[in-house]
Amino acid sequence: MSTSMDSAARVMSGTHGEAWMDDELCGETLGLQAKVAGNKEDVPMCGQFMVDTKLMSAKGTGSIRFHKVNSRMAIKMSDNLKAGRDTRVKLISKLDDPDAYGAERVVIYDASFDDLTLADWEAAAKGQIECPFTFTRWEFLDLVQPR
Repeated sequence: MSTSMDSAARVMSGTHGEAWMDDELCGETLGLQAKVAGNKEDVPMCGQFMVDTKLMSAKGTGSIRFHKVNSRMAIKMSDNLKAGRDTRVKLISKLDDPDAYGAERVVIYDASFDDLTLADWEAAAKGQIECPFTFTRWEFLDLVQPR
């Protein structure tokens, strides 16, 4: 894989992003972020001054942000929360900038939302909601490969 960039136009713009929830396009998506963080424990080693670490587990976290145009999350989660059930969804993130070297798609499985925003608005401000989540599995469907 090349480590150089031939043009600033190759930088991918989030304007070309899409988010899908349970195979339905979320046209009101403002942004999406998903990360996997390793949980490590210190391992002191004889004959080595620096403490090393051992990867013990990992945790997937993220957040999807929406322009407030509908009640998507209330419809998806409210009844389950009232009944003490966890809502799990499949999310797909797609970033496909036409100037880039290609598209990147990742599917996030078992996304579980951390909270449900019931109301959040203020005068003279665009309505937005943020929905933090955790997840247990992911898979890249497409990766960007420089030409």
